[in-house]
Amino acid sequence: MFLIISFLMSFYNNEPIYVKEFHELNSKKKELEFIEKYHNNTDVSIIAYVVSIEMKQAKYKFFPWDKLKIFNDGKLKLEELILDNPNNIHLRYVRLLIQENTPSFLNYNSSIKKDKDFINKLLLIEDSTDYLDKYILKNTSL
Repeated sequence: MFLIISFLMSFYNNEPIYVKEFHELNSKKKELEFIEKYHNNTDVSIIAYVVSIEMKQAKYKFFPWDKLKIFNDGKLKLEELILDNPNNIHLRYVRLLIQENTPSFLNYNSSIKKDKDFINKLLLIEDSTDYLDKYILKNTSL
């Protein structure tokens, strides 16, 4: 009986561990551990989270040009991923999260409306990524 209940719980809670870990990051040390754990992964959804945490490392740099280089490198990686995978909700969510939290002087906010429209449509339907809905609603302006 216990095995059946465990199986059913894991079936209904299909949240990938990397999504949970990403949202629990609360220190530079944990961020670096996350990057190290997933940096060789080839799943574009996972890569999106890794890139976003790599971009966040800019805040720990002293020199502005170092900060900008890290940020821009990550931005380019993320935009390429989205060009190749425009219907991936993880990519669009991560970009929205970044763009809504990026200072305006970095001028990285041009896709907010497009990503919000895309994500809003997916929030209305029941699908295999519904576990992400709570994070989207909590961490973005949707």
